[in-house]
Amino acid sequence: MYKKLAWGAFFLAAIIGALIMGFFTSMHPGFVQTRIGTEVVQTSESASTTESSFDSSSTSYAGATVLQPTSTPPSNTAIPPDVHIYTNAELLRVAGNPYASGEVPLGDNKYVAGSAKKGYVLLCNTAKSNLGSQTLGPWIHGETWNYKQKIAVQGKNPWPSAVFNNNVYDAIRIITSHALPINHTTGTFPVASTDPARAYDANPNTISSHTLKMQVPINPVYNKIPFCMGGEVGILLTGVPLFNAFDAGLRDAPAHELQDSCAGHPQGAGEYHYHGVSTCIADQDVDTVQGFAYDGFPITGSRVAEGKYLTTQNLDECHGLVSDVLVDGKKRTTYHYVMTRDFPYSASCFRGRPVTTGPSAAPSSSPTPGPQTGGGSKPPKEAIDACTGYAQNAACSLPTPNGMRNGTCKNTPDGSFACVPN
Repeated sequence: MYKKLAWGAFFLAAIIGALIMGFFTSMHPGFVQTRIGTEVVQTSESASTTESSFDSSSTSYAGATVLQPTSTPPSNTAIPPDVHIYTNAELLRVAGNPYASGEVPLGDNKYVAGSAKKGYVLLCNTAKSNLGSQTLGPWIHGETWNYKQKIAVQGKNPWPSAVFNNNVYDAIRIITSHALPINHTTGTFPVASTDPARAYDANPNTISSHTLKMQVPINPVYNKIPFCMGGEVGILLTGVPLFNAFDAGLRDAPAHELQDSCAGHPQGAGEYHYHGVSTCIADQDVDTVQGFAYDGFPITGSRVAEGKYLTTQNLDECHGLVSDVLVDGKKRTTYHYVMTRDFPYSASCFRGRPVTTGPSAAPSSSPTPGPQTGGGSKPPKEAIDACTGYAQNAACSLPTPNGMRNGTCKNTPDGSFACVPN
């Protein structure tokens, strides 16, 4: 009898201990892995920011911090059952290399402000600003342009102080950056007087550090009705922000504006950014993450196999599809945007609800303010938030001292996009 009581007490203690451990585990954000150079360090709640360092012997940067969850995330990010999931065999079947010559369609003014359309950018604001590049380059041929013939801004400038963090905590991803590349150099800006690129785009801006922070869901929800976008798409793992396909005049930015050899350049405030595929990102595979959009969905390359690439024709109206992608070191079936050589180059609308739509248009490379920065007082934050992710003239509602008011999403005199009461 005493043995039975002893065994009963033992099992009861074990159950209580398990419950206590479960409670504390649920209260703890979980262990993560921090990759610092080639060393993997186990941490608990957080990891300290690691500043990137430039290695002059290999002309590459080291030290970017990447935090990964120890538990396997769900394999499907809330994809509706009627959305097609591409297998590797299907991707291989549809992929090709139609732009091997470098000649691609020109995307000037290919935008919509209502419903999303394949090959067009769904903009929240269609206002135009001053043009940065005023002279057409010889690589532009009417309705097409050739990315292999286009010249690049000269210079090889390292950024040893560049910092980038990609932190994963349970259901949230937090990306912070200085908007400087951690693993490649940049051209010399302002464009030098001796640089041949100056004849086409005398970008007068100086690259400078900017504090960027993006907090997005690990498991974004796929929406069949897309959300519109402003000037920015997301942030890539190089630490560099990705802008949409347009310049401030809503022309094809990769075609008209001059970028450096890594496909980046600074805008009026000095923020270095891409508009399209960066040749300094070595892995362009379709299952490799290059960055994350403002809705949390990953951004990948377009290469399916050697000589086989996806193009706009193979993708949906937001420039993406659903397939297997290696996210945080684990294979996931997820929607993802695809970086292509043809317009619109990256996400053209948001498939998930974005945490921000960014500026209403890509800031001009000219420091002179344009029509987007008009006068007038700024609308209240509630009015701006009410139209985040919505298209021009969409219905909206916002709280007032007298209750909720219905309104319409419109451009306001100060250049904001907000809910204007009816």
